[in-house]
Amino acid sequence: MSAHSHKEIDFQIMWNRLIAVVGEQAQVLIRTAFSPIVRECEDISAGIFDLQGRMIAQAVTGTPGHVNSMAESVGHFLRHFPVSTMKEGDAYITNDPWMGTGHLNDFVITTPAFHKGRLIGLFSCTSHLMDIGGLGNGPEATDVFMEGLSIPMLKLIDQGQVNETLMAMIRANTRLPVDTEGDTYSLAACNDVGVRALCDMMDEFHLDSLEPLADFIIERSRQAVLDKIAGLQQGTWSHEMTIDGYNAPLTLKAKLTVEEGRVSVSYDGSPPAVGRGINVPMAYTRAYTVFGLACAISPDVPNNAGSLAPYHVEAPEGSVLNAQRPAPVSSRHVIGQMLPDMVFGCLRTPLPERVPAEGTSCLWNIAVRGQWFPKGATTSQTYALAITTNGGTGARPGLNGLSATAFPSGVHGTPIEIAEIQCPLIFWGKELRENSGGLGQTKGGDGQIMKIGTTQKQPFELLAAFDRVDHPARGALGGQDGAAGRVETASGRKLAGKGLQVLEANDVLVLMTPGGGGLGAL
Repeated sequence: MSAHSHKEIDFQIMWNRLIAVVGEQAQVLIRTAFSPIVRECEDISAGIFDLQGRMIAQAVTGTPGHVNSMAESVGHFLRHFPVSTMKEGDAYITNDPWMGTGHLNDFVITTPAFHKGRLIGLFSCTSHLMDIGGLGNGPEATDVFMEGLSIPMLKLIDQGQVNETLMAMIRANTRLPVDTEGDTYSLAACNDVGVRALCDMMDEFHLDSLEPLADFIIERSRQAVLDKIAGLQQGTWSHEMTIDGYNAPLTLKAKLTVEEGRVSVSYDGSPPAVGRGINVPMAYTRAYTVFGLACAISPDVPNNAGSLAPYHVEAPEGSVLNAQRPAPVSSRHVIGQMLPDMVFGCLRTPLPERVPAEGTSCLWNIAVRGQWFPKGATTSQTYALAITTNGGTGARPGLNGLSATAFPSGVHGTPIEIAEIQCPLIFWGKELRENSGGLGQTKGGDGQIMKIGTTQKQPFELLAAFDRVDHPARGALGGQDGAAGRVETASGRKLAGKGLQVLEANDVLVLMTPGGGGLGAL
């Protein structure tokens, strides 16, 4: 065996070890988080970066919206905190939607990793927090300032000393100060564990620098994607999809071009930003677009700076897919998670054997808020919770769609038991919505039906951010559409798919999540 081959084998072993390191980082975040959406649903990202800000490896656990936007956010941290200024024990934080993951509810923390006194890399992580003040996690705001506490690029920890002023500001601007503070520390802690695990790896393999390994990982991944692209038919394909929007439907437009050495997606022609919080910052648009591309073109290539490099995404500045500050963006997932379907629509002609029909796509998160008296409490307390739910995915070539499954986000559904512990809601029913998936040669996945009431005498607020109510997931190649979603009360009162609505104590909320589209004519 040549020395070159031996070195490559060593690099492959170390690459696998890095993935284990960030996996441990992610598990610490999940197991120490206060918010149920993190510890139960794994709505996070965790990764390691080199000193140029290139993502080397990400934890397998995590959502594409968090992971692929985090891949960009570390570059913003480096602009604000150059490598030359970093000290051991530092940690930096932001929730800026345009430098983080697209809305204020996600905190991003980046921590420099030192080994034997030398800076060797960076760890970064993200998680969703239940409440950061403002109007809450819904689409009601008319600008980002109304949506909650905004944290610019700041130093959270300075050589081991926590910025107590910043932590006091965070606690003072949330309805859930204990949870929010705890989640912030869980993010910082998981990075610290990542640093320790990396140092152990460096000692084990007698490494002084990550750069040779980073170069190997990134170049191998980039070349693997280029090889996949080289096997594709070159050309340009377009796709359109109409979704519910806020008060009026929106038609998204995409043009995908395959050429030598790259695949590009342009959303030119998509509508301008709207006046409510369903707009999407560009980082989130890129995150879910490149995820869709990777699913169809390079699903077996690890996700890092190298594998992301051949994919290019553009959207007109000021459009709903490239919203500019101070546009409201709190519910950016409603549109952003539709973008893999846009990519698949473009690729259906050149790659019909690889892409599914449209699915529910955007999560049907049940965001609720109100006052209650927990067992043993003498005074009322505020609760704010996002209960993660989902509908059916689109039918796949040769396989039915998946029922009640979150794609493309990948998060788990919130267990009923956890939701009922965290707030006074009671689930009177939760079952599959049979036959809601569109028929075809392969059938779309089914949605689900949930009936939800409250144990209290007080009303509660629903911060609705649902789609596919007026415009269901479409079948493809002759397959039938999936069933549209429905939001109503048990008494038959129809509720809006988006916006803050009050349910009385005797109301029962009935949610019917959409089904996925069918694929192929019967």
